[in-house]
Amino acid sequence: MAHNPGFLAIVNDAKSRVAEMDVAQYVALLQSGEEHILMDTREESEWNAGHVAGAVHLSKGIIERDVETKIPEKDKKLVLYCGGGFRSALVADNLQKMGYTNVISLDGGWKGLLNNDEIKKAFPDDIK
Repeated sequence: MAHNPGFLAIVNDAKSRVAEMDVAQYVALLQSGEEHILMDTREESEWNAGHVAGAVHLSKGIIERDVETKIPEKDKKLVLYCGGGFRSALVADNLQKMGYTNVISLDGGWKGLLNNDEIKKAFPDDIK
C-alpha cells in the first residue's frame, strides 16, 4: 500500500529522532537474551489476525494514554512494531516525548517478521 505524502512527512520527521532496528538486529537481540519489552502498536483487528507471542498490545490509538500504567519504568528497553515500521516510529517519537529513554522502532514491522526465515527458524513458536 502506498502511503500518502502528508503521512510520510510526519513519519520521516519522527524517524529523524527515534532509534530503529531491522528484523535481523531484532533476531540478534532475541538470541542475546537481552531484556526488553516487545510492543505491538497495531490495531486490535491486526493483533487478532496474528502477533508475536509475548508481545504487549497497546495500539497507536491508546498507547500514549495507557503506557505509563502498563510500563511505569521509563528506562525499560521497548521495541515497538506495527505493520511495516511507520506507525511504530510515530509512537516511539511520542513515547520519547513522554520521557521514555530506551525506545526502538522495528523497521519492517510485522511484515518484516513474517518474511524473515531466520526468525521463523530461531523462534518458530513466537510468530502466531
